[in-house]
Amino acid sequence: MQKIRLNILGLSVSQTQSGAYALVLAEENGERRIPIIIGPVEAQAIAIQLEGLKPPRPLTHDLIKNMALAFNIALLEVTIYKLEEGIFYSELLCEMDGKEIKIDSRTSDAVALALRFRCPIYSSEDILKKAGIVLEIDDENSPVRSYADEDEQEESESSTYAQYSLNELNEMLNEAVKNEDYEKASVIRDELKKRKK
Repeated sequence: MQKIRLNILGLSVSQTQSGAYALVLAEENGERRIPIIIGPVEAQAIAIQLEGLKPPRPLTHDLIKNMALAFNIALLEVTIYKLEEGIFYSELLCEMDGKEIKIDSRTSDAVALALRFRCPIYSSEDILKKAGIVLEIDDENSPVRSYADEDEQEESESSTYAQYSLNELNEMLNEAVKNEDYEKASVIRDELKKRKK
C-alpha cells in the first residue's frame, strides 16, 4: 500500500448527524479531503490538543500516552487502512524494545493519539479515491475551523470577551480549564491571542 500523508484540517459540527462532529483530514500534497464523522468525546479530545489546552487532570488519551511512555512504547504512525460501509478502520504502529506492533483502533482515537505523540497520519490512494472530496471553501462561511494555518484565521470582531481585561481573561481561562469547559477555554484563548498580536 502506497502511503499518503494526511494533515488535520479542522473540526466542525456534523451537518448529517445530530450531536456528532466531522473531522476533516487533508491530503498533504493534494486537494482531497476526507470527512470522518466522530463523537463529541473524541472531538473534544482532538480539539483540546489542537488548541494547546492543558486539562488539570489527564483525559483518556493523555492517560494512554502517559502509560505508553512509562513502558517505553512509542507510537510511530497512524494508518487509516480500510473504508467499509462508511466506517474508517485504523491501526497504530507502535514500537517497543525494537519490535514493531500494530494495534487496531477507531480512527477518532487514532487521530487523538497521533496528535499527542506528534506522529504522522497516513491513508492510501484507494481510500482517498473512495472518500476523498475536493472542497471549494469560502473562508468566511466555512463551518470547518482550520488548524493548518491558525495565524491567518480571521477573528471575530464582536468577541464576547472583548470587554474583559487580560487579568480577567486569564482567570476565566484557568477557571474554564479547571471546570473542563474546553470550548469556552478555546474562545478565551483566542481572545488572548488576538490581543497579543
